[in-house]
Amino acid sequence: AQESRGLGMCIRDSGVAVHPEDPRYTKYHGKMLKCPFRDEEIPIILDSKLVEMEFGTGAVKLTPAHDKNDFEAGQRHNLRQMAAFDLKGNVCVEGQFFGMHRFDCRKAIVQELEKMGLLRGVEPYAYRIGRCSRTKDIIEPMLMPQWYINCESMAAKSIEAVRTKELKLIPESHESTWNHFLGNIEPWCVSRQLWWGHRIPAYKVTVDGKAPCDDNWVVARSEAEARDKAIKAFGLAADANIELAQDPDVLDTWFSSALWPFSTLGWPNTESPDLERFFPGNLLETGHDILFFWVARMVMMSLHFFNKLPFSEVYLHAMVRDKDGRKMSKQLGNVIDPLDVMSGITLQQLHDKLRQGNLDAREIPKAEKFQKEAFPDGIPECGSDALRFGLLSYTQSGRSVNLDINRVVSYKQFGNKLWNVVKFVLYFALGENYKPVRTTFEGVDMPLECRWILSRLATATEECASGFTEGTYDFALATQSAYRFWLYELCDVFLELTKPIRNLPEGDPKKQLIQDVLLYVVEAGLRMLHPMMPFITEELYHRLPHFETLGTDSIMLADYPRNIPFKDEQVEAAIKTIMECVHSSRSMKAAYQLTNKNKPDVWLACADEETFTLLSTNAYIVETLGVVGAVLVIKSADEKDVPKGCGLTVVTKDINLHMMLKDFINIDAEVAKLQKGKALLQKSMDTLQKKMNLPTYTTKVPESIRAADQEKADGLLMQMKQTDDGILRMLAMKDN
Repeated sequence: AQESRGLGMCIRDSGVAVHPEDPRYTKYHGKMLKCPFRDEEIPIILDSKLVEMEFGTGAVKLTPAHDKNDFEAGQRHNLRQMAAFDLKGNVCVEGQFFGMHRFDCRKAIVQELEKMGLLRGVEPYAYRIGRCSRTKDIIEPMLMPQWYINCESMAAKSIEAVRTKELKLIPESHESTWNHFLGNIEPWCVSRQLWWGHRIPAYKVTVDGKAPCDDNWVVARSEAEARDKAIKAFGLAADANIELAQDPDVLDTWFSSALWPFSTLGWPNTESPDLERFFPGNLLETGHDILFFWVARMVMMSLHFFNKLPFSEVYLHAMVRDKDGRKMSKQLGNVIDPLDVMSGITLQQLHDKLRQGNLDAREIPKAEKFQKEAFPDGIPECGSDALRFGLLSYTQSGRSVNLDINRVVSYKQFGNKLWNVVKFVLYFALGENYKPVRTTFEGVDMPLECRWILSRLATATEECASGFTEGTYDFALATQSAYRFWLYELCDVFLELTKPIRNLPEGDPKKQLIQDVLLYVVEAGLRMLHPMMPFITEELYHRLPHFETLGTDSIMLADYPRNIPFKDEQVEAAIKTIMECVHSSRSMKAAYQLTNKNKPDVWLACADEETFTLLSTNAYIVETLGVVGAVLVIKSADEKDVPKGCGLTVVTKDINLHMMLKDFINIDAEVAKLQKGKALLQKSMDTLQKKMNLPTYTTKVPESIRAADQEKADGLLMQMKQTDDGILRMLAMKDN
């Protein structure tokens, strides 16, 4: 018979299983087999759940005392459970193998079977072997008395709580895992043979050295309570010679953890003030990998003891892995300690930490190699704000986060940007003599850029609040919105547009209004960002001018910005049109390698009256952000009057942009560059046409390749036409 855990077990086999539909063994159904090393017969049993007919001989020897699958089959068929080894791994069965180590015994049994002529063959095959994570020893399943909890009724209540949405799992995709775990739950073994943990409160009772009955255990909070229970349970006299021995095992760590929602609040004192105030809670945030081990068990325990859920929502974050998606492990050397990210660490210190732990010395070189590749310069100091912001930004990544330290470093740089932005606002945009006048702006006539930044602030705060909302918890949305507002809207646009107001005199109404708006959006922006970057925002908040007027001692106590009443889609559409002109200006300057020192004049030709009015009124925005000279807005009908020597680009279907380039570029050099590019394009085109003109091209070349070639040819023709147009424009500049 084939077997699942080695021939060393056959000294304690209690049956052989075959599949009931296997024709090879039909005639043996109901028969008995002689055990080769015991003077006993064992039955042939029929088990379709355990046996795979196609695997090996199709017959499986059963040792219920040393294999989980064999144990379950033994339970189904009422087989004997006989131990083969003691706790030291030595054979405990009287006979020729007694006292042998388990591995030596297996080899000896193979030799004996061969001598007896009973060995039909040996075929190696791969299967999983459980090993101890510390010693790497092969684990040997054994039958030992343990304490179990029947979880069926508690599991059913927990499944129902999720089904009715009384308990919400976020993301909802984890509900199927929840139902699978709890719907197939087995009795929970809660006893552990460890030195630490909550000791099991069970006492073994003997009277005059003898057990009063077969089940001589009582469960109690103390030895005195156990004595009283023993007297009542076993009908003993009060003066009986009762001996109590508490079970030395401790409770499973997850059992103790399952009590956490209420055991930390004074339970079992159900009148504890903390318990009354804080239980049940609202939200649990944890990793999806312990959904069953911890979350489900907390729910079951709370339902059992209080008939209440310990919390109404569970937010399950992703598993943090390395940048290549591998699970972090000491052996790989890819474990990232959050403290190292916050404080920074050198490569040598990372190597030293490997030797300070319990990592096998043979694994250290491999771990060091990875560290050299992943962190050649160590890990730079990033601070806790950058780490927090980085992890929050990853929360849209599903079940795993591939943590790249370089991304966290970029958020450190974002923090530096925040610091410099507020510094600029304090010392340059506002100045030492600034005093706020307005803190509300409803109904105030403001420049377009002020109305736009207030609208963008309203959008950003709305998205951040949505990301933090119960039942949503889209933290990635919150980080993206805050990052976009500070970096691309406040810094890149609005702050640049505030720079010209420094030249206005103190007390100028326009200057005062723009400064008030600037302080308003910076203060609200810090409050918006605070949950994601608490330390730097707290520090900067205290540095705002006239901080004492903000009405709070700490940003932590300030209201989170909500319902800012300045959202205006028309204003945002207007600025979008203007920014398209800005981007086209920057792109044309970049195409001709013009620096910020070069400020060519620009003409914007508008096809409709509305666009003409918009750009005429706000031409200074294009001038400031596009870093160009004078911006003249004209109507399309007057486009013929644009001076010669300008480059042309189409901004939108309604706007053409002309930029005076004649005085800023070397026309001959630009023409030569374009002609050289055209020659290369023509060479590629000639090669492709030569290939496509072959007589056998249409018959031997697959259709997909011919289609790709045609697409490439069309692209080359378009590029050559664009190059020709560019050459003509350059020559037109030269002629004038």
